[in-house]
Amino acid sequence: MAEPLPRLRFNLDFMPSPDPERPGLYIRDPYHYTDATLLVPPVLVEALECFDGQQTGLDLRSELVRITGEIQVGEIEQHLFETLDEAGFLENDRYREMRAKVERKFAGEPIREAAFSDSAYPASPLKLADLLTKRVGGPQGDESAVAIAAPHASPDGGWDSYRAAYRALPNVEAGKDKVFVVLGTSHYGAPDRYGLTRKRFQTPFGQTRNEVDLVDELEKQAPQAVRMEDYCHAVEHSIEFQVVFLQHLYGPDVKVLPILCGPFVKSIYEGGLPEDNENVRRFMEALGEIGAREGKRLCWVLGVDMAHMGQRYGDPLSARANQGEMVEVAERDRKRIDQINSGNALDYWSLVQERQDDMKWCGSAPFYTFLKAMPGLHGELLAYQHWQIDPHSVVSFAGMQFRR
Repeated sequence: MAEPLPRLRFNLDFMPSPDPERPGLYIRDPYHYTDATLLVPPVLVEALECFDGQQTGLDLRSELVRITGEIQVGEIEQHLFETLDEAGFLENDRYREMRAKVERKFAGEPIREAAFSDSAYPASPLKLADLLTKRVGGPQGDESAVAIAAPHASPDGGWDSYRAAYRALPNVEAGKDKVFVVLGTSHYGAPDRYGLTRKRFQTPFGQTRNEVDLVDELEKQAPQAVRMEDYCHAVEHSIEFQVVFLQHLYGPDVKVLPILCGPFVKSIYEGGLPEDNENVRRFMEALGEIGAREGKRLCWVLGVDMAHMGQRYGDPLSARANQGEMVEVAERDRKRIDQINSGNALDYWSLVQERQDDMKWCGSAPFYTFLKAMPGLHGELLAYQHWQIDPHSVVSFAGMQFRR
């Protein structure tokens, strides 16, 4: 009996080729276990469905005969399998060994290297400083500024919101000794888990300081909710971007407590509250205890985007910024923002659960975690934007501040 083909990995990115002269389906690994990028020709795209962990090589051969109209498809079959296998795109031993090797390497390194330097922002510290000085300037808030929420979209897509949020932080004198608790969206993280790291963050500006004692405290108080040295930190941009802005304002050795917040999937799709999971509750309580004890020594930064609408995100609609369906999305965004600003965690979360979060707020977990850990704050919306990320898709985000 023929063995089933290995399954194509679920955690890959698939995107139609934007080049009409090179049509097909691009496949890449967002985790960077491999740097391979494949372009599958249109005629072979349907054949990928055979890599489901159930169909066999005979099924693949039959499908190739059907879609090519050729009888002799052995070379095509072998080439397709070997290409996917060598790229590490199949759920098999090659991929598992590749993943384990990369994750071991990351776990053993003392530094979290910049992953988006020279792509999302300049690699030159002089050019980066000049850009941020022109676009953002300096912090203009005071000691009453407890927290901000800023985008984690590409800075070029959201300067107005970044500027509004980071200018609201305490001025340099008031903020120089702060510890910045950075709650970032974990786009690839496990549900109901928090990703921690003891590593210093490296950017073109230099290295941060990590509040290792607080990291250790969170791990001790809620071990089952924590992924220590979570590999997602290696590939995630939601914290890296905030670190760059913080270093610009307060110097390269700014003190940070970086926390990646995984999605609360069970609560969104099955009901109940995120903290019905005892491990999540323990983490939120531990973070709240730190917030209450450390008081004004802490300043909180949320790296959060909001709605993700359009064909890029699986919607049938072709989304246009501030037009059509996006007008209603903006209204719904603002209802959630109003509840966040009032500190009403439960009403905010009930809005997220509506329609099982069809707006796909990737920042929903960091916002909820913050509201539970730091109750009683007053928030203010400083800027709200739609970003046309591609011709058919839009991301919304905001700049916000929170005061006692």
